[in-house]
Amino acid sequence: MKQKELTWLYIFDKIKRVNFMEQFLLEKIKKLGIKEFENFNSLNLMDGNYLNIECILPNGDKAKILDNDTQYYAKQIDIEGSDKCYGVAANEKFIAVYKYGCNGENAELVLWKKI
Repeated sequence: MKQKELTWLYIFDKIKRVNFMEQFLLEKIKKLGIKEFENFNSLNLMDGNYLNIECILPNGDKAKILDNDTQYYAKQIDIEGSDKCYGVAANEKFIAVYKYGCNGENAELVLWKKI
C-alpha cells in the first residue's frame, strides 16, 4: 500500500474508535439517573487542562482531579430552573460529574464512577 492510503486507513480507524467510545460513554452517562442527562446525544473531545477546574470533593477538600495532559469526552448541561450547570468529563476509565455556577465557580464533584 502507498503511504497516502495507509494514512487514510489510520485516520478512518481513529474516527471509528472515537465514535465508538463516544457512543459507549453516552450510554453510560444517560444511565446515571440524572434527569438532565437523558436528552443529549453528543460529547465533545476536550483537553484536560481546559476542563480541570478546582472542585469541592465529597469529603470537603478542594482539588483538581483530572489530568491536564489527557483528552476527555465532555459536555456542559444547563440545570433547568437553576443558575448552575452540570459538567461531565469522561474517558475509558471513569465518568466525573460536576455541578457549578458561571465560569466554573463553586464547582463541586457530584459523582465519580469507574467504568
